[in-house]
Amino acid sequence: MTETTPQTSAPNDSRLSLSTRAARNLATTTKTPPQMQEITSRHLLRVLPWIEAIGGVYRVNRRLTYQVADGRVTFVSTGAEVRVISAELCELPALRGFGDADVLASLADLFTQREYEAGQVIAAAGAPMEEVVLLAHGKVDKIGEGAYGNETLLGVLADGEYVGEQMLVHPDARWEWTVRTVTPCTVLALTRDAFERLLALSESLREHVSAYREDPDGPVNRYGEAEIALAAGHVGEATLPGTFVDYELGPREYELSVAQTILRVHSRVADLYNEPMNQTEQQLRLTIEALRERQEHELVNNRDFGLLHNADLKQRIHTRSGPPTPDDLDELLTTVWKNPTVMFAHPKAIAAFARQCNSRGIYPQTVEFNGQKAPAWRGVPLLPCNKIPVNGQGVSSIMVMRLGEKDQGVVGLRRTGLVDEYEPGLSVRFMGIDDKAIISYLVTTYYSAAVLVPDALGILESVEVL
Repeated sequence: MTETTPQTSAPNDSRLSLSTRAARNLATTTKTPPQMQEITSRHLLRVLPWIEAIGGVYRVNRRLTYQVADGRVTFVSTGAEVRVISAELCELPALRGFGDADVLASLADLFTQREYEAGQVIAAAGAPMEEVVLLAHGKVDKIGEGAYGNETLLGVLADGEYVGEQMLVHPDARWEWTVRTVTPCTVLALTRDAFERLLALSESLREHVSAYREDPDGPVNRYGEAEIALAAGHVGEATLPGTFVDYELGPREYELSVAQTILRVHSRVADLYNEPMNQTEQQLRLTIEALRERQEHELVNNRDFGLLHNADLKQRIHTRSGPPTPDDLDELLTTVWKNPTVMFAHPKAIAAFARQCNSRGIYPQTVEFNGQKAPAWRGVPLLPCNKIPVNGQGVSSIMVMRLGEKDQGVVGLRRTGLVDEYEPGLSVRFMGIDDKAIISYLVTTYYSAAVLVPDALGILESVEVL
């Protein structure tokens, strides 16, 4: 029997060379600067023309206007019951400036609540106007007759708007168009008989309505501004009218808003860990990015100066069906028809518009804007802005604006030349080192936005993006 020599096998963990894990202890790692998902393109901050607000205040002087109300009525609800706030009835043109609270409360009690399903007719064209209808919730179409007898859509009304207000001053008024619901609607209606009974009981209401009937608008142009008397087309030695341009006595003043934070960096970090990247600079860079994102958010959503809240109600329109269609964007451009510069929408709204174009076989053009290709409609760039909110029902808005002080458009406000200015309108001030060796910097930016005339900004509301 022959003996065989046993063969030794190499252990599983034996290596012929240095492992990569051990080698990394001697290697230098290639690193990126800190990344931040919150950073966006911030197109709004880039396209706004920035105006220096000396003294922190920017005053917008306009011609005198007589449009003293915002045009929308507010309601309160208790369960399924809806009531109109009595003081809000002064939004109706015939009741503007009426101050008798008791009469307004009595008038609010005369409104009755009604419910309509989608597709129902609230008022028919040509019928006597027997009631004022306040739209508490829902959306309705104003349907008129076209040039050749076909139906044509004259407009869309939604929450807070009203129809039939002419009935308050013109007993023989008739409906010029049909009011038909698009969605289920809740409305409050005031009948002519109920209003006439209250009118007979209240002398102050009779006097107010009578004065409005005699001079409903005063000497104004179609924009509600004080009229400038002119003569044209005359011959000979006709007497020319004398005139003057009246100004608003209380013009609006925009005060600069502020966004601030305190950046803290430990001195040990600043001293020992600054290679290959400066820790203080990276901390400051990310802090400024967050501050600029908040600045753009405030320019869109702030209730005092934000663009979504500063658009005139007559410059707000609604989508015809829900999703943003080419027809809706055409209608939106008519609100700022004098040199519209740019449109802004949430990325989901832009995608919804693209779907509507695809379904119709329409392919929107692209334009060169700030060195980039951007989608456009009728030559007006449509830029993304994720600061425009999308609510829980998937409804958003689209803005169109004219830019620049020279064109009486939308402008941004800021103050440059600040102490320790780091960027235009943004300062970084050293605040000292505390007893825990922490270095503090105060990071500050001042900003606001102003709409110089109402037709510089238009908004398409009720945009369904899902």
